[in-house]
Amino acid sequence: MIAQLRKQLVQHGPALLRVPAKLTPFSLQKKIMLDSLAMVFKEALADGDFEFLEDRWLKVEVRDLGLQWFISYQDQKLVVAEHCEHHDVSFSGECNDLVLIAARKEDPDTLFFQRRLRIEGDTELGLEVKNLMDSIDLDSLPSPVKFVLQQSADFIHQGMQTNVIENEVTHAH
Repeated sequence: MIAQLRKQLVQHGPALLRVPAKLTPFSLQKKIMLDSLAMVFKEALADGDFEFLEDRWLKVEVRDLGLQWFISYQDQKLVVAEHCEHHDVSFSGECNDLVLIAARKEDPDTLFFQRRLRIEGDTELGLEVKNLMDSIDLDSLPSPVKFVLQQSADFIHQGMQTNVIENEVTHAH
């Protein structure tokens, strides 16, 4: 019973979040993105590791929520925009998959080859972005953030495993 409820929440949760996410003003989305990126990439920003993104644009899209942001590095700081004329590379995925990647429950390469994570555009730039994401030390995150991320990812992972197990049982007969 609980496994079925978890499965339903994992499958339909993003649809429930879509309307509130779309109604959130971009100015608030931008602040949340910039604050989150500053927290997660604090060391990388201090070390100048984002210089490869100087005057180039990364599009990040959460497909099932209908959200997208354009991120660049200008004047030694990250910039988040609602629109841009041309982006150099694009990363897009479903909400659940992106949470799993962030919590290191799924490997981006695996999801890419399963076509659950899309990376389009400048391949070299995409690889640099992916490598920077891989360099994040989850232990450096504030404990409450790390806890929420890990708990969310565990919940999603278990809900997705229910689907896999059911499919295997269905196809076994």
